Amino acid sequence: MKSLFVAATGQNVGKTTTCLGLVSGLIRRHNSVGFIKPVGQEYIEVETGLHVDKDVLLFKSHFELSDPYEEMSPVLFPRGFTRDFLDGRIDHRALTGKIEQAHRAIAQRHAVTVIEGTGHTGVGSIVDLNNAQVAALLKAPVLLVASGGLGSSFDELTLNYFACEKFGAKVAGVILNRVLDSKRDMILDYVPKALARWNVPLLGCIPYTPFLSTPTMGDFEILFQTKMLAGAQHRVRHFQSIRLVAGSVEMYRSQILSHELIITPAIREDIILAALTKYWDSKIAHPNEELELGLILTGKTPPKESIVEQIRKAGWPVLYAPLSSFAVMKMVNSYTSKFRKDDPLKIKEAIQVVETHIDFEKLGKALQL
Repeated sequence: MKSLFVAATGQNVGKTTTCLGLVSGLIRRHNSVGFIKPVGQEYIEVETGLHVDKDVLLFKSHFELSDPYEEMSPVLFPRGFTRDFLDGRIDHRALTGKIEQAHRAIAQRHAVTVIEGTGHTGVGSIVDLNNAQVAALLKAPVLLVASGGLGSSFDELTLNYFACEKFGAKVAGVILNRVLDSKRDMILDYVPKALARWNVPLLGCIPYTPFLSTPTMGDFEILFQTKMLAGAQHRVRHFQSIRLVAGSVEMYRSQILSHELIITPAIREDIILAALTKYWDSKIAHPNEELELGLILTGKTPPKESIVEQIRKAGWPVLYAPLSSFAVMKMVNSYTSKFRKDDPLKIKEAIQVVETHIDFEKLGKALQL
């Protein structure tokens, strides 16, 4: 049974992105590949009523994996789990037994199994199920994913490396993600020198791709805990730019761009109507082209139904957030989008970028695949 455990050095480093490319590349090289996320935190209820980690749902759907949900997502940390554990209401041996049994079942069916961790190696320590402990439990070598860089990246790698060492998990390789083109040659030169002290190879240097960080209207539904008022069919529409519009309608009218998300107060009907007028004029002049916009309407006063109906006719995705435009813009700018199984463009881009920048020959040697 060949398995590899993927952990990150921190939150939002790109662990799931890396796993997508790894699984795709391994499927091309082996007759079958399994996937398991032993410990999950964010979960979704599937059609059977079972709660499943959201990444498991993504991988099972996209790669058409046949293993049952119960094995791919054996343990979840719902709200209150850590308190129940510390109060003695959860049996730790039952949890580890469930993880071992699920991993064994999946690994026996496949040539290689990718195990996705939850965050950095210390996540889960309060219940004695951190990533380093789980990797050691499953006797799986660890791939550490870090942000592309040199000094700060190596500092983070060091903390995670020694956590793995403490619990007996072997670090077999490092993958750097979101590497800027301007730093790529320097990183390829110096990071392997730094890793040589641990005898750990650099297995991948994945370039920074802005599109992979681009949120969709579906992401904003989750962020603002609301439902779209119109254009639900464009829930996974991506935008090239996001703009707060609250000034002169004349100025805005001269600067309307396609593929843009507009944030504006719901009471600014002049701005909304200016965008709609531009849309219909453009559609008449260029029937085969779309002025693809999106709207987040803000403020204490919700939009009038008559305005929403006009937006529906244009087919734009729009939602209403009862907050100030400034607060909405701040939340949008600080939001980190996650992968969704209904966003095939982003999944395809992630796989292409990651798979082409991982040295699978070196990976095979490091993991003895």
